[in-house]
Amino acid sequence: MNKYVLQIFFTCILSIHLSSAAQQIPQKFKPNIQHGVSYQKVDDISQYYVSEKLDGVRGYWDGKQLLTRQGNIIHSPSWFTQHWPIFPMDGELWLGRNTFQRLLSCVKKQVAVEDETKSCWRKVRFMVFDLPKNTGDFNERVSEIRALLRQNPSIYLAMIEQLRLKGLSALDDKLDEVIAAQGEGLMLHLASAHYQQGRNPALMKLKKHQDAEAMVIGYTEGKGKYQNQLGAIKVKTSDGIIFKIGSGFSDTQRANPPKIGTIITFKYNGLTRAGIPRFARFWRIKTRS
Repeated sequence: MNKYVLQIFFTCILSIHLSSAAQQIPQKFKPNIQHGVSYQKVDDISQYYVSEKLDGVRGYWDGKQLLTRQGNIIHSPSWFTQHWPIFPMDGELWLGRNTFQRLLSCVKKQVAVEDETKSCWRKVRFMVFDLPKNTGDFNERVSEIRALLRQNPSIYLAMIEQLRLKGLSALDDKLDEVIAAQGEGLMLHLASAHYQQGRNPALMKLKKHQDAEAMVIGYTEGKGKYQNQLGAIKVKTSDGIIFKIGSGFSDTQRANPPKIGTIITFKYNGLTRAGIPRFARFWRIKTRS
């Protein structure tokens, strides 16, 4: 057989093999989840459900496995999701207030420890706050979540408490209560709203502070107590605003500051006339899961 014919033959065989192999690779599925918007004052708070905004890791249960909002598989132990519903659930993996970095370290592990007594997952809970595939309004979905959890009992599965308040003063009191307990803020969900992919104005975030992201572009050395350690990080926002953040860091973070190019999240209270965030303080490294 002509060598050129043989070359074409083997090329075709290789192409078929690679095509078959590609088909066997599972396709990444990015969940069509909804996101809240910043709080806009409402006249009748009684039309909303109010819940605490948890400082955890967003998770999507597709009925078989846990995914991040970007569609990456979350490698939880087999016992963690045992007896969960086959119905898709939207929620937050949560370890407790002020435990985000510890939770993130656990969730990002590529291999989960199956020994429940030694696993970092043993205290994690999946806090359900919505049912993406349910076509009813939020009032109906809240009832359905409660029913699902009764029918599928699991100590690792829970529902975020959904409250109905009578007035804006009660909303202020609840926010103060959560902030005093070192919580992040509140979520307000219109009872008559349907699940909507992307930003949904019927779902609002209420906080005492604002937060934003910026890229680390430099450092300044500390003085006094923090000599030979981080004094402040120099950051740049997506709008091109450059400023320094010198507070909010733990001693460990000052000894091992975020690397140049890292995206961080910071808290602040309003802007100066020059557009620079007031009272900016480091919050955490942004997760890209």
